[in-house]
Amino acid sequence: MNLFFRDNFFNAGFTEILDNEEKNMGHLDLKSSFGSAIDVYGVDDRLLYKGGFPFLSGKWEVSHPGGNLAGVLRSRFAMFSKKFTYETQGRGSYDITSPAFSKEYEISDSSGVLVAHFEKINGWFSSGAFTLRNQSAELDSYELVAVIMGMHAIQKRQDASHASH
Repeated sequence: MNLFFRDNFFNAGFTEILDNEEKNMGHLDLKSSFGSAIDVYGVDDRLLYKGGFPFLSGKWEVSHPGGNLAGVLRSRFAMFSKKFTYETQGRGSYDITSPAFSKEYEISDSSGVLVAHFEKINGWFSSGAFTLRNQSAELDSYELVAVIMGMHAIQKRQDASHASH
């Protein structure tokens, strides 16, 4: 099953998480237009994951509702591609990669096995929209939604930093 989800232009408010048949599978609460924190809710409106940048950090943390850390996403330097690493608590490390100008990303485990694929499906001037296909037994799809939104937030920060120089 694929999940479809998106950012809002102002990074605030609620957006739906949909499946292939456009059935509501949950929602994102984009906490603030001044920050990049999110909450990910499932079908039953139960909070499943939180994501955000710790104070003065470029790393994106994904946590469970009680505050226990699920994993940390960080950007990695790459010349002709986009690379990120998601280090989970007790479930291994995962690489997220994409060729330089591609909108398609692959998530691989530490042995190089592809566990998920996602794609940015929005237009040039619209906010980020994504489709996710998860095949991992270790990573929950809603956890990956939080990871992908974190990757999107890191990229927006990097783009803003480059634009100001």
